[in-house]
Parts: sequence; structure tokens; C-alpha cells
Amino acid sequence: ADYMSKLVKIAGIAIAASRVKAKATHVTLLCKNCRSVRTVPCRPGLGGAIVPRSCDHVPQPGEEPCPLDPWIAVPDKSKYVDLQTLKLQENPEDVPTGELPRNVLLSVDRHLVQTIVPGTRLTVIGIYSVFQASGTNNQKGAVGVKQPYIRIVGLEQSRDDNTNGPSHFTLDEEMEFKEFAQRPDAYAKICSMIGPSIYGHGDVKKAIACLLFGGSKKRLPDGVRLRGDIHALLLGDPSTAKSQFLKFVEKTAPIAVYTSGKGSSAAGLTASVTRDSNSVCLSKSNYLFCCSQVFVLCVKDYSFPAQREFYLEGGAMVLADGGVVCIDEFDKMRPEDRVAIHEAMEQQTISIAKAGITTVLNSRTSVLAAANPISGRYDDLKTAQDNIDLQTTILSRFDLIFIVKDVRMYEQDKRIANHIIKVHASGAATQVNRNADTNEGENWLKRYVEYCRNTCRPRLSEKAAEMLQNKYVEIRQKMRQQSHETGRAAAIPITVRQLEAIIRLSESLAKMRLTSVATPEHIEEAFRLFNVSTVDAARSGINEHLNLSPEIANEIKQAEAQIKRRMGIGSHISERRLLDELNRMGLNESIVRRALVIMHQRDEVEYKRERHVIVRKA
Repeated sequence: ADYMSKLVKIAGIAIAASRVKAKATHVTLLCKNCRSVRTVPCRPGLGGAIVPRSCDHVPQPGEEPCPLDPWIAVPDKSKYVDLQTLKLQENPEDVPTGELPRNVLLSVDRHLVQTIVPGTRLTVIGIYSVFQASGTNNQKGAVGVKQPYIRIVGLEQSRDDNTNGPSHFTLDEEMEFKEFAQRPDAYAKICSMIGPSIYGHGDVKKAIACLLFGGSKKRLPDGVRLRGDIHALLLGDPSTAKSQFLKFVEKTAPIAVYTSGKGSSAAGLTASVTRDSNSVCLSKSNYLFCCSQVFVLCVKDYSFPAQREFYLEGGAMVLADGGVVCIDEFDKMRPEDRVAIHEAMEQQTISIAKAGITTVLNSRTSVLAAANPISGRYDDLKTAQDNIDLQTTILSRFDLIFIVKDVRMYEQDKRIANHIIKVHASGAATQVNRNADTNEGENWLKRYVEYCRNTCRPRLSEKAAEMLQNKYVEIRQKMRQQSHETGRAAAIPITVRQLEAIIRLSESLAKMRLTSVATPEHIEEAFRLFNVSTVDAARSGINEHLNLSPEIANEIKQAEAQIKRRMGIGSHISERRLLDELNRMGLNESIVRRALVIMHQRDEVEYKRERHVIVRKA
């Protein structure tokens, strides 16, 4: 309240924008009795006009005097300006945990109207003012209680594609960043700063480093945009530090939003059209003001409609424009909600056509998602399709797909346990080298990522482009051969999208070193990352039964014979019951499961009711 009627400057993110309305600056009034005309100025912002109670016309003899409140407004003769209301919310990274983000109403007029779309980060300067809100929750007695808003006099968009990066990096910082980029071990150093308290997962850390830096956006001559953001999916067993990586990225990325799949709806991730409950509507504000002992009336304000209006509100992907969205429990999302982010991931826009509002919002974000396989754990007996319960449409949009398995090996388990005990005992990661160059750790990395993203736009060199072409054709050839051998398509398709993914990866590797050209070495590393992630995931679980020992192959044949003897053609049985029956006959459960997988691949049996029931086919 101390700032009332003073000039204030605040930063935030626009989450909603109303339609443009006409706001009267001068209302022309006509007396009902004597037809005299008077022009009354309107208060700026969301204020109304103050109209005198009586007409100052002096009646002639025999003329009837003007009554009280004789004025009617003449809309045609009044003067208007454009007016729009915005909702400004505090930046997501500034909101304390567990608190709802606060928002404030802004009123913009004249040339500033329709310059802002929801999801834009702003810094605004304006006059802190109040208006009398209408609505049922305002009692008649509470005349003195007003609602605050900011009357904007100027605004600046914080992040824009056309700017060459913000100038808030000091010369010392720039020198330090450039020196660091020249070091031969810069890439290894950055990867060691990613999740320092997490043991192992070297390739996942490298992929997350690439995701933070991102590739180069391109705009083609025909207006088509190619995205530069890298999407990654971590799929695997519980307790393999997937969520820890997501939390680390949320803290390190310059702009980040963290959300969990179970609690996210399609509207919450993309955008929603809502009807505003306390829309700015001053039509009921007939309150008396005392002005130099003459009672005047604040009349109907002719610039606002009485109905509640629709607002467009941006969701998580709009709020994280220019940053990263971390989606945990990706597999727990409803399929129709998951489909909603298809467009946001590839075209980087969100189209809305609801309640008469047709618009397109920007969502230039990277997506880092974590998911569990269909049965909770990754089952090596099943093929990749049976483990990954996601549609190929969404899988092809991820540049890198990592299958993170919890491998039980004595030496590795011992090292991991040792590392975790040390972390808990000392309260700090043992693997972190507290060198002078990584002095602030997380904070330093955040600044470096921001600097690289703003200043560097790498492109492929000719030599690298030729090498890339040959390697892509080679991968497609291998995948064709594999599908020919196994008789079914790969779970994760290798398409032109994956070729673009490799280009983006090599650009981000060049960006880490602040070089403007991606060289063959960068292509080599990008291909290595692509091979250990997506290509491995596409091949996983497929050749499981091709190289079996003769004894196991013989046992599988026996199990198949017993399954066929137990089940007639067209009959169906519960999987659990079949396993129990064959177990009593002395067959190992894992052998029976393997036999079922092989029969399923040969199309002899099929699964129904979420894999609980097996049906024998002809």
C-alpha cells in the first residue's frame, strides 16, 4: 500500500491476456431535459468518469428546471483508446517451494495493446493504482476496499530471438568463459559438473549437458522453422537416479519447469482457455464520492462489457519458453494428455481453438522426460516393444532415448554403495573436484550455459555433413536388415528426425566449446551418444533368444510343446494360471516366459486384457 500512485518496476511472466476493448477518455453527456451537451474526462487506467448530479442550465421563465441526474451518455460523440488487461505472474524460478505464484493485473493502452502473448517474460514500469472491483464478494459497505492493478507506461520483453543476448555478463566473466572453452578438457569438465553426487551414468550426463546447451535454431527462406532444442527420455528401473537428474536440470537450466506426469493434464502442460471470475467490469460501481462538498456520482463506465470474459492462460510448456520442461513419471500420463505435447515437441508451438479464441503460442522448450517400463522394471525376457509402452509417434520425437538398467554386479554394487555411504557421511559428493575454475559449481554452470546459448550459433562444416550422410544411410541399412531377420519393425523407429537429432547434438557439442563450426570430431561424439542411447534401445531385448545354448533351446522346445498340449487353438487362459500349472510339472518359470515370448513373436499366441490373459491362435 505504500507504493500507491507511485511508479514501480517489476519483472514476471505474462500468463493471460484479455481481448482488446475500447476505453473512453472523454464521455459526452446530454441533458434529458434541456438537451445541453457536456464533456466529462474519464480517469485513466480502469477508472470511470465522475459525472455531476445536476445540470448547470439556468431555466427561463415558464421552463421546467432540470431534474437530478439528468445526464445520458452519447457513445458516438465520446473519445476512446484501445485497452487490454494482462495478468502478470512472478517468474517460476522465484516462487518459494509450496507457495502459489502471486499475480497482478496490468492495464495496457494505446500502442502497447496486443504486443504481448501469454508466456512472454516481461519487465514493466507503471503506476500502482486501484479500482473498485464488481462482484458478489464485495459487500455494499466495503466502499473503501479496492483491488490493486498496475497502469503500464512502458514494457520490455526480457528474452527475444532478435537480440544478440543480454549484456549483463561482465567483461571478466566473458574472458573467463572464453578461456574455459579453449581448454582441451572443457567437455569432460562440464560433464563432471552434471549431477556430481550421482555415481556413474557417464553417457546420460553427456546427453544432459547437450540438452542444456541445445543446438542452433534455423529459419528457412520459406518461413519454416527448424528446432534447435534437444529432447531426451530416460526409461528404466526404479532407483536409477532418473528423478535426481531431472531435479538437477531444473536447478541448472536458466529457465526450467518441473512437473510430474500423474498430476499434469493436457491443459496444464499446454494452455487453457478459462472464464475469468472477477473480470474487470465497472458497470455496477455506482458509489458516491464527495468532492468539494458537492456530491457527484461515479456512473457506468461505457468501456467495459458486463459479461465475464475468456482468458487464455499458458501452461508449463508456455511458461518454460526458451528453457527446459522436466516431466517425471512420463508413462503415468493419460494417452490423450501425452498426445497434446506432440505439436509442442516438434513444431514448438501450441495451437488453441476454444471458446472463440484461435491463437498460436510459442513453446520453444527442450523436454527431459523420465519413465518406467510397462511392468515397473525392465524385463529382458520381453522385446523392446513389450517393455516400452509408448507410441512410436512420441518416441520418434525424442532425440535420445536411454534405457537405464539396474544391473546386479558384485563389484559395481560395492562401488555404488561405497559412494552413497560417503555422500551421506560427508554431506557432499566425493567425486566433485572443487577446482578454482568450477568455483561456484551449479551457479557457474548456469551462467556458462546462458552465455553459450546467447552468443554461439554453430553450423555444420562440409566435411562433417558428408560424413553424417554416410553414417545415417548405414544405420538405416542395419535397421532394415534387423527387421528382416526378426520379422518385425524396431520399437524405436530410425527416421529423418533421428538424423536431425544427430545434427543438433553435434551443434550443441560445438556450442560447449564456443566454436562456430561443428567438425567431424563433434559428429563422431554425437554418433557415439546416439548409438549408446537410441540405437541400443531399438535393439534391446530382440536378440535375446537367437544365441541360446543347446540345453536352454531344448528346454524352451519342451515348454512350447507343453503349452500347446495345455491350450487348444482358440482357447484362452490366465498367464498366472498357466505358469503355475507348468511349474508344478517341473518347468522353470523363466523358460516358460521365454517360450511364450518366442511364440508371441511367431504370432502363435496373443495377449489380452493388459497381458493377463493368453489366447492361442490358429
